[in-house]
Amino acid sequence: MKEIILNWLGTIPYGNYLQNKYLFAILILVTFTIGAKLLLFIFEKYFQRWAKKTKTEIDDIIFDRTKKPAFYFLLAIGLKLAILHLEVNGIVNSLVNTLMAIVFVFIIAKVVDTVIDIWGETFAKKTKSKIDDVLLPLFHKFTKVLFVIIAILWVLKIWGIDIGPYLAGAGILGIVIGFALQDSLKNILGGITLLLDKTFEIGDKVKIESGKVGTIHDIGLRSTKLITYDNEVIYIPNGYLANSQVQNYTRPNPKVRVGIDFGVEYGSDVAKVTELIVGTLKGTGGLLSDPLPAVHFLSMGDFALNFKAYFWVEKWGDAYSKKLEVTEAIYNALNKAKIGIPFPTQTIELKK
Repeated sequence: MKEIILNWLGTIPYGNYLQNKYLFAILILVTFTIGAKLLLFIFEKYFQRWAKKTKTEIDDIIFDRTKKPAFYFLLAIGLKLAILHLEVNGIVNSLVNTLMAIVFVFIIAKVVDTVIDIWGETFAKKTKSKIDDVLLPLFHKFTKVLFVIIAILWVLKIWGIDIGPYLAGAGILGIVIGFALQDSLKNILGGITLLLDKTFEIGDKVKIESGKVGTIHDIGLRSTKLITYDNEVIYIPNGYLANSQVQNYTRPNPKVRVGIDFGVEYGSDVAKVTELIVGTLKGTGGLLSDPLPAVHFLSMGDFALNFKAYFWVEKWGDAYSKKLEVTEAIYNALNKAKIGIPFPTQTIELKK
């Protein structure tokens, strides 16, 4: 093919000048530069205009992300062909091959990055779960590191460096690092497990095994941030959370039942007390009517008849304030109805 082109150049005016290998190499570079510019023009003039007319944004993202890599790829091909024509060996050839490898890996990385973004836009954002919202950035970082490693290994091979000993050393080093970072790896895997199991999501109200209660503010790579109702920020290792008991007040729905213990003196009418407190609960604003409030007579204690009032609130964040409000309402209702509220007493019998 090369000989055919050179023979043809000899038949056209001034073609003999282009038979010079350096001028022909420049011609190759100029041709591919013009071709790359033309490709960029076609992308912007036609492809992107057409993409804007479609309903989906996927093609817009693809064309916007791939036009520059395609431009540089054509330039790299032109440079490679020019170097091949000049029959240059040694350092220059290795430098060009290095450039080609880096550009090629860059293009593939851009395409993969675009695919991940498109998947995130079209699928992850449509799901109710926040799993993909957290894992996508992690996957982005992983692919970037992977392509950097591939590029480095490729460049080492181009320069004739035997990567076998390095890979063996990297394996041993990996084992050492694995032991050193086992806690970190445990936390990272624990975080992924928490997300996949949907133990909780950002915004959920939870109680952890240590007894701390609060809102999940952030689920990180190594730890989860919990903000308590005293506005304390607690960073909990994901490995600990993945292997401990977590009570989620937001699941399966945010409704919460609240119970309040109270007692009345012996001799009180149980039915009257039950009816009175149920009416008090129904008359308190902010309590759910479904399920209905209820009052249960639980036991006959040492000095009181023990009851428990139950009611439901819309969300866990309302439980504490409503418990205080209802406790006061029960006390006032019992006082108003002249129903005694006992206190601990002891009877001491003296023998003569």
